[in-house]
Amino acid sequence: MAEPACTDPVVLDLWHAIGAADEAEDMRHTELLGQPLAYRIDGSGGPEVWRRGGPGDGDALPARAAYGYVWCSLGAPARELFPIPEYAEEDRRNLNAASIGVHVSAPRAIENILGVEPHTEVREYRVEVGKDNGEIVATNCMFYQPKAAATSESGADVEYVYRVPHPFCSVLYKSSPLDPGRMDVIALFCQPLDEHRTRAHMLLSILDEGNEDREIRAFQQTIFGQDKPILENQFPKKLPLDPRAETPIRADKSSIFYRRWLSDLGLTYGVVPAAS
Repeated sequence: MAEPACTDPVVLDLWHAIGAADEAEDMRHTELLGQPLAYRIDGSGGPEVWRRGGPGDGDALPARAAYGYVWCSLGAPARELFPIPEYAEEDRRNLNAASIGVHVSAPRAIENILGVEPHTEVREYRVEVGKDNGEIVATNCMFYQPKAAATSESGADVEYVYRVPHPFCSVLYKSSPLDPGRMDVIALFCQPLDEHRTRAHMLLSILDEGNEDREIRAFQQTIFGQDKPILENQFPKKLPLDPRAETPIRADKSSIFYRRWLSDLGLTYGVVPAAS
């Protein structure tokens, strides 16, 4: 049975990543919020997105290219897309590491990134919602990883900063093994195909020497592949916004903030709203 059309104004007015720009020279087809879309990069390098099958078969939608992806909206986005200033730094390698289908809602996928429980004890960290930009930011996150990056040869304590600037997007900053004073960036842009299926686009903006793109992609896809079955086995597929619906632990401090943040935004798509 087909999913019902999205009627959530918060979600309709968001910008959504729908595919890698460097793979869209020819017409591509996808789904967003239960609706079929067509998109491409035109001859001048600009993105074009339509409902249904393409020009002449559906309405043109607001579209833009950013961070290596085509973005569009099914509504009237009032805000610009959130900034990732590191993407413009000349000595970074920017690439689409993966676009992977996951059988859960977009909020559930983002919450999994925030609420992952490491194998070691979780040290105390700070979470807050920015007064100026309204983003969730978690800082002072220190975890031990046996292999923190494709360039790593041994385990190390890794510093993380988690940032949620968009209901369906997260930006992870982690200390770089090549430059202790700077951080690598791993961004996850979740495309809600419908309320129960998501396509997760992974952007890397990293400091790297010597590794080929395929090696970097293989490392990140291996990490995501380990999390995918765990994520897809969670129930329900939509994210409960009531923090009492699932047992909270200290590792889930960020996810509790995230659920409250979605409730405050009034978002209803892909979630189980908290009881009033």
